[in-house]
Amino acid sequence: MARIEKARLEEILAGFAGVRVLVIGDLMLDRFVWGNVTRISPEAPVPVIEVKSESEMPGGAANVARNIYKLGGKLCIAGIVGDDYTGRILREGLANERTDTGGIIVMSERKTTLKMRIVAHRQQVVRVDYEDINELSGSQIGQIVSYIESRLDEIDAFLIEDYGKGLVTQPLVNRLVKLGKGAGKIVTFDPKEGNDLDVSGVTAVTPNRSEAIWAAGSELPERDLGAVLLDKWGCDSVLMTLGEHGMLLFQRGEEPEEIPCSAREVYDVSGAGDTVISAFTLALAAGATMVEAATISNYAAGIVVGKVGTAAVTQEELWKEMAGT
Repeated sequence: MARIEKARLEEILAGFAGVRVLVIGDLMLDRFVWGNVTRISPEAPVPVIEVKSESEMPGGAANVARNIYKLGGKLCIAGIVGDDYTGRILREGLANERTDTGGIIVMSERKTTLKMRIVAHRQQVVRVDYEDINELSGSQIGQIVSYIESRLDEIDAFLIEDYGKGLVTQPLVNRLVKLGKGAGKIVTFDPKEGNDLDVSGVTAVTPNRSEAIWAAGSELPERDLGAVLLDKWGCDSVLMTLGEHGMLLFQRGEEPEEIPCSAREVYDVSGAGDTVISAFTLALAAGATMVEAATISNYAAGIVVGKVGTAAVTQEELWKEMAGT
């Protein structure tokens, strides 16, 4: 497994505190209903869940922001929520984690995306989604871009998180990439299967294997997928996550770098991709090489999948896991 010397790791992690990441993407709230199965319903062949507790936490791009906060970075966030209870809870939660929420547009005609997961005996039984999927108007795109321009001097990296809920569209991506690259910022992109976008000029794209196959248009061998996607996306690197098989990092002009999975136990993969792009982007902005950043994100993902529910990893957990202390 790729490793980083302790002194170098300490240098990179210490640099997180001086980095500010702009997260742009689909904001949502994750609600978990925790309980036990007590019997099968007499009304239908389904389990009856005896509810023990409920919890809420940021999801989607909001979970990306939460991961950056937990890892010690600073952040701004841009996206859309509805003028509803879920949207208020989401904004309050982000503000409590020292997040600049000035880029969040509140729309009275839109429902904030809510994913409710019912979990029994540590296993997800069912998920219920509440959402509206509508693309932004030109004026709304302009509002987000104006916010970003007002914060541009203090931003070190743009992180675009696509969950397919209507925010991340070609007109917005065009303006984000032009603005970010024109200002010399790192720009990373987490794609959503089914939303084919031209992201030429971004620093890195972080697909999972399924997204990579979809984007390439063919189920090629993994090493061939990387070459195809570097050209398709016009990016400097592709970090492809492979679940229990770790990651593959592709860079132009270099051999693919294999990064074996660091997870010891896997309880829940919810939000693991959020952790990967959060740690990867933060590390790049703190001065890490692509390989170092990929290694750090691999360890971060390995920690988070050992937790139940949408979760985040702290810098202390990451240091302990990587430095062995």
